[in-house]
Amino acid sequence: MKQILSDPSVQFLKRILKEPLAHFLLIGALLFVVYGLFSGPGSGRGEIVITQGQIEHLAAGFARVWQRPPSAEELTGLIGDRVREEVLYREAIAIGLDKDDAIIRRRLRQKMEFISDDLAAQAEPSDAELNTYLQAHPDAFRAEPRFSFRQVYLSPQKRGKNLQRDAAQLLAQLNASGAKVDPAQLGDALMLEPAYAALPLGEVAKQFGAPFAARLPELALKQWQGPVESGYGVHLVYISERTAGRMPELAEVRETVRREWVNARRLEANEKFYQELLKRYTVTVEDIK
Repeated sequence: MKQILSDPSVQFLKRILKEPLAHFLLIGALLFVVYGLFSGPGSGRGEIVITQGQIEHLAAGFARVWQRPPSAEELTGLIGDRVREEVLYREAIAIGLDKDDAIIRRRLRQKMEFISDDLAAQAEPSDAELNTYLQAHPDAFRAEPRFSFRQVYLSPQKRGKNLQRDAAQLLAQLNASGAKVDPAQLGDALMLEPAYAALPLGEVAKQFGAPFAARLPELALKQWQGPVESGYGVHLVYISERTAGRMPELAEVRETVRREWVNARRLEANEKFYQELLKRYTVTVEDIK
């Protein structure tokens, strides 16, 4: 027995069987045998017909890419590739390669959702429907407050313990000068602009931070005030104009409302479509261990 195990050919076979490639080839051979058992010599997959419409589609796709129609030889190659694709697709389906494949499952789900989207396509909504949707979702379309203001920045890193003193002195200087002062000539350097016109409150928050934006509605108009804290440090602020938030008329936001209305109807129809499909199944979810 020991002599057989030590035989060089046996040792070579043992090394081969340890190789991952050998495992792959063995599995492939097994699949081929199983496939052969279930698909005898006379079992075909049906007729493949390449229609005139498909040929025109192949030619049009080629023309879009290459900006010219395909030659006779190129068209023959496209048709041959289409036949190859169909043959391999049918054979893959026949031996179940589409089963339990996450990518294929995800793609098929997407195609079913595309079908649902097509089913959800509706006629153009009337102004009455859009106005009803606008009134039912005011927060989604409400016009934000807007602020026209100037600001002078003071850097905590640069000013250190003198920050509050410098801010108070500069504030007095600014109020003595009124609206005539150029804020770009005062304070410390900052990448933000020294003046803004009709900036929406949400944009103020994006640029200066939420604490700064929250203070603006509280400040009086047409006088320098502060310091107002931001994500950068502190600012002295002069608000020249403030426009209150309001509900817009449909004519002002019709396209936005229409887009949201269509999307809401699509989601609603998709969910209804799914719930109708779900009724065909009994769903059992095992306990999570």
